[in-house]
Amino acid sequence: MTDTAFEAVPASTDTGLLFLCDHASNALPSGYGNLGLDEGLFATHIAWDIGAAHVTRHLAAAYGAAAVLGRWSRLLIDLNRGADDPTLVMKLSDGSIIPGNRHAQAGEIARRIEQFHAPYHGEIARQAARIENLAVPVLVSMHSFTPSWKGHPRGWEVGVLHDRDMRLAAPLMARLAQAGFTVGDNEPYSGALEGDTLYTHGTRFGRPHVLIEIRQDLVGDAGRAAACAARLKPILDAALQDMEDANGRQD
Repeated sequence: MTDTAFEAVPASTDTGLLFLCDHASNALPSGYGNLGLDEGLFATHIAWDIGAAHVTRHLAAAYGAAAVLGRWSRLLIDLNRGADDPTLVMKLSDGSIIPGNRHAQAGEIARRIEQFHAPYHGEIARQAARIENLAVPVLVSMHSFTPSWKGHPRGWEVGVLHDRDMRLAAPLMARLAQAGFTVGDNEPYSGALEGDTLYTHGTRFGRPHVLIEIRQDLVGDAGRAAACAARLKPILDAALQDMEDANGRQD
């Protein structure tokens, strides 16, 4: 497997959409072994967002849109964090110590930023700039979350995460609810994280954006992920049209 930092799916149309998947993979590049962890832990949520990559690829294909997916596990470096975030390289995740990160000093973290974090974000910036020649870029980031956390079930099927930009988040939450999903508003996490992917490429540039969190039992294998993406496509279509209509009324 190549040690490049990201997977880039090229666009086949002139759509303004750009799909992102920060935690797409549970793989590690050569030279890092398994970070000292039991191999079985790489199948769990601490290593990646289960199912998110499948949904991302299906939606990108359905729209003919470009997509940028992280190639390596979040245990190596968390692409959805700013370069100065103390949780960029996690030393403990959901009770598991990460031996290969435990003693990572500033020099090693800087090396991971240069080799993996910066190229990923550089590709997002390049793709967003390309789209700006065609339309206003709309960033859609795909994640997934565990059905329960510390013994407490999570009732949401889909979470819509946002900061202060509600242009797409608000109509998407409404359309998801209309379609029968149990929807979390900034659940199970908040989208107001300065320095995260959508802040860096969306908020700072005034670009519409949203982060979609899907409960992992809905996307836990390729078949369920494909079915979920097919169900999401018309919902996202409607929300994008709602956003466009609202923008037209404001102009």
